[in-house]
Amino acid sequence: MNGNEGLHADTGVTSVNFVERSLNEIRFWSRIMKEHSLFLRLGFRAEDTQLIQEANQFYRLFERIEQTAHTLTNQTDPEQIRKFNSEVQQAATNIFAFKRKVLGLILTCQLPGANNFPLLVDHTSREANYFRKRLIELNEGKLQPLPEAIIKENVFFLRIMADHAKFIGHLLDPSERKLVDMAQNFSNDFDQLMYQARDLESMRPQSQTVPMLDQFLDQNRVSVASLRSFKKTARDLIEQCKIKSIIHPLLADHVFREADRFLEIIDMFDAHLTSGNTGSR
Repeated sequence: MNGNEGLHADTGVTSVNFVERSLNEIRFWSRIMKEHSLFLRLGFRAEDTQLIQEANQFYRLFERIEQTAHTLTNQTDPEQIRKFNSEVQQAATNIFAFKRKVLGLILTCQLPGANNFPLLVDHTSREANYFRKRLIELNEGKLQPLPEAIIKENVFFLRIMADHAKFIGHLLDPSERKLVDMAQNFSNDFDQLMYQARDLESMRPQSQTVPMLDQFLDQNRVSVASLRSFKKTARDLIEQCKIKSIIHPLLADHVFREADRFLEIIDMFDAHLTSGNTGSR
């Protein structure tokens, strides 16, 4: 399976599609959740032993989930996948609650000196919530009509991309003036794209025309491709120790993979839209 092929758009969910789509989501997002656990742990203070322990437990949990997902195949019994989805959905719900607890501690000034931005913690919790809801939708067969899915997915991912640009800009050393400026420009660009997507969302269903959605996807694709290229450059420079920053090399790769995921989703939506298949996500 290539990226998100068949992930959101068809008129009905066959057993093979259900298994394939479930495993695709879990393989991608369980790795993301595992890495979130690491990033949060690195941002805690040495005395935050309970939080560090919880983060380590989530890291091991999602590592096991990721490994299990890679042992299963598209020929796995759908009932086994449905059960696995439920187990993973519960794990995603639990890490979502953990992240919101951490956010609450930060916002009430109970973790002075810790190094997790509140927006970063909120960002990771939004992704956990997206993951858990996606698994519920798959198990219940509640698939959104394609035009609605296009807008909702883009609203979600455009905000994710805007956040990434902000994090990069703040974690680069201030002396990296050119790169900081580029990150700020990407942040502004994706903020505008997100607001534009929300405007389109508020105009539903009248805004859900094929020409309107086609232009919407084309515009977003250009910006996401540009951001992905910037992230790849930053990742490579960080790995080669060529720029000054406090960005963990894994975080640089993490945000690159999410941009790549978004591009795959845009391309998949566009393929189904232009083929005249406006079934369900």
